[in-house]
Amino acid sequence: MPTMADVARSAGVSVATVSHVLNETRPVLPHTRQAVLDAIEELGYTPNTLARSLVTSRTRSIGLAVSAISNPYFTEILQGVEAAALKHGYSLLIADPHDDPGHERKMVQLLHERRVDGLIVAPSADPRELLAYLGRHAVPTVLLDRVLDEHADSVPRFDQVCAENTEPMARLVAHLAGLGHRRIGLVAGLPGLSTTSERITGYRQGLATAGLPRDEGLVVPGNSESAGAERAAAALLSLAMPPTALVTANNAMTIGALRALLTHGLAVPDDIALCCFDDFAWADLFSPRLTAVAQPSREIGAEAVRVLLERLAAPDRPARTVRLPCTFVHRTSCGCQEEDGGTERIAWARSAWSGRSAQSARSSQLSARSEQVPQSGQAGPPRHPEYLEHPEEGTLS
Repeated sequence: MPTMADVARSAGVSVATVSHVLNETRPVLPHTRQAVLDAIEELGYTPNTLARSLVTSRTRSIGLAVSAISNPYFTEILQGVEAAALKHGYSLLIADPHDDPGHERKMVQLLHERRVDGLIVAPSADPRELLAYLGRHAVPTVLLDRVLDEHADSVPRFDQVCAENTEPMARLVAHLAGLGHRRIGLVAGLPGLSTTSERITGYRQGLATAGLPRDEGLVVPGNSESAGAERAAAALLSLAMPPTALVTANNAMTIGALRALLTHGLAVPDDIALCCFDDFAWADLFSPRLTAVAQPSREIGAEAVRVLLERLAAPDRPARTVRLPCTFVHRTSCGCQEEDGGTERIAWARSAWSGRSAQSARSSQLSARSEQVPQSGQAGPPRHPEYLEHPEEGTLS
């Protein structure tokens, strides 16, 4: 097996120069660096990672702790993290904390004891043990997807990377309100997660902008998983005045809600409209195809790596939170005809959201709705007596 000394002889340089090239511990002239790299390739030299870590105090590895790795959303995040880490010469160690605070702290400790250079963590609903450990050991960390209140003084400061949650959810609810729905149910996520609270806030904002009253009985936690969402959707459908539209707050809960709709013999969108926060690969294979807010999951993973590497390069810089925009994927489960191309930015109709008067919005919707009412014997959008009785209420363009 070739050694570092063999590489040095082949490249015509010292062993120290080879070490500097491999470990990036000192600048090396470009032509010298290339000669070393060519010799490594020619000889098939494999660096001793353990020895290198002793020299540099770096293992060039990143620890990733995310729950529900089988969830397509987190799977895509993982792919983004892995691709970005590999691009920068880092390996990846993965752990699943199972959304259990005690187990989460143990998994992070194990990753830290493996001498990873830094951590990327999607925290649980109660991350106090996790944060105490990270703060006590000053572990370079990026919080992923589920973030802390960046304005709170009572929590340590960490870099954070996530998607926008509030405004996209508000626009999704406004879209349903614009179709005439007055009772919009929300199958919410696990209490305590920032994604849950932010999406509930967005739901409420969407109702307020549409001039719809808030009914807390229309918000039921599905606990971010399929079985919980099935129970939550069933509870909403059993109300004396059930919702005419349903929004699920992540992709796993969409599956549970669909099961509940099937059990109740309801068809989408003829009997009830359905939209979801989270898109997934087979969402357009359902019939009808699911209208959704899509998160940039791979980009979130890649951005988390980039932010972590910047933290490793500059440990003392201020912590920051990076939020990436979402995409509105307009299909047919909301009761609309599908738009050309099927996808547009969630910033769609921004001027209608903020610049048009409520009266002109009502007029536009009344006109659009009158054009959509089917003639006798023709197919058309669902007729929900709860809101068609009072078409002047709850409309928004």
